[in-house]
Amino acid sequence: MNKIKLLYVENIIFKKAKKIQQKLTFFLALENIAYDKQLEIHWMGEDKIWHTLSAHYHSLSGNGKEYWSASVNLYLTEELSLPGNIEFNIHYRVLEQEHFLNNNGANYLSEADSGISLIDQLSLQNVGFKNKLRAGQKTIYVTAAIKQSFHAKKVTIHWTTDNWQTIRKTACHFKRQHWPTVLGSHARNPNQYGTQIWTGKIHHAELFKLKYAISCENSEQIVWDNNEGHNYSFQREQLKVLILNLHCYQEENQDEKFSIIANAIDELNIDIACFQEVAEYWNNGQGDWSSNSAKIINERLNKPYHIHNDWSHLGFDQYREGVAILSRYPLSDHDSLYVSDSHDIYDINSRKVITARVYVPFIGYIQVYSVHLSWLEGGFQEQFQRLSVWAEHKQDATTKAILLCGDFNITACSAGYQQVVDLDVYEDQYLAVNKQGVFNQVFKVHDAQWQDLLADDYRIDYIFMNKNSELKAMSASVIFTDQDYGRVSDHCGYLMTFEAL
Repeated sequence: MNKIKLLYVENIIFKKAKKIQQKLTFFLALENIAYDKQLEIHWMGEDKIWHTLSAHYHSLSGNGKEYWSASVNLYLTEELSLPGNIEFNIHYRVLEQEHFLNNNGANYLSEADSGISLIDQLSLQNVGFKNKLRAGQKTIYVTAAIKQSFHAKKVTIHWTTDNWQTIRKTACHFKRQHWPTVLGSHARNPNQYGTQIWTGKIHHAELFKLKYAISCENSEQIVWDNNEGHNYSFQREQLKVLILNLHCYQEENQDEKFSIIANAIDELNIDIACFQEVAEYWNNGQGDWSSNSAKIINERLNKPYHIHNDWSHLGFDQYREGVAILSRYPLSDHDSLYVSDSHDIYDINSRKVITARVYVPFIGYIQVYSVHLSWLEGGFQEQFQRLSVWAEHKQDATTKAILLCGDFNITACSAGYQQVVDLDVYEDQYLAVNKQGVFNQVFKVHDAQWQDLLADDYRIDYIFMNKNSELKAMSASVIFTDQDYGRVSDHCGYLMTFEAL
């Protein structure tokens, strides 16, 4: 696939609340090269004035692809006419590269009120679909756009709620809408430009288990839209967790980097962020909350999160250094504990871990720990042992998962990592997603040579999840690199997504 693929464009004129409007919608698939990306539609109407419309993430497609969409409503006023016929092209920026889709230099065209137009060789396309369910939703509507030239005779939704052990079929019907005249007798029928709209609905109490595909038949053949072999489904509610060591105010352009971190949390819809080396001015040991780095980042979010913060020792001779948890969802049962033998605030190996309980909608209660432990020679082994005992005591029957998140100061092939493996309670979630074969050899079959498989893995930041968790890691990516948002610390950030089992 090209880096970008335009699937359809919708151009309709209608009247709502006595206002005449023109709505433009663009739906695309693109290759997910990196998280930090920008997709824009450049378009102009009959007035020949160019406009830029930003597209936004819609849903996952599969095979490293994502769906993105862009939409805009224009209103007819005494001062402004509607755009009418439009001309457009598409611009995709990622990893300092630029990719264009412009119909081989001729740009794409969409005539006013032409309805949904399928692009290129598409004969069938699922359109207007949602990627998430509302709480309690039991009915969905499926809309298929089909080229008139295909001469469709039958359109069917094939669906299952038990992973295709049983298959159900729902017939779709040609949508014979009455399109009201909004511009007098010259208003045009959106279907006249070669696209038919067929619709069907599915009613089921467990739509979150739904997978479906669409078939379309004429007298000679059947074509399918099955999301390129992945079928359509509703994404379960995901939990996005970020871990990042903030480097204790040691960065150049520090204030700008706080803003970059906040912007990433907003753009990536992160639910929980666990920070280490969170710093605030020492102030004779009394601290200075106004200078707290986690607080500053939190205040720069579009909507501030719930925050839990504590400190353990003097950092870089001028800061109270500690850890923090930021959460979109309310935090409860806040707690902190020195897991080190030393509680001396002037000792760098004096380490405190914080925890809080988070209720995540559609998932349940998660016990989250923000962790910054010492190196092996500084006391990692006793600190991790004390942490694991504490986490076990915190767990109860309502806990869906325990997440130990942060900077553990051990590499993946070290004796400290072996301590985690040998405990047989927590598993490395980045490894579970990105190197499943290696993960199985380390955590499942306990291959005697597993350290050799991780010899080139220099991570020291992890999310360790209890193996009996009712969550599953779905993706894990490295951010705040030269390619994604830029460097903000001497550590990279790790972004992981989880779903309920």
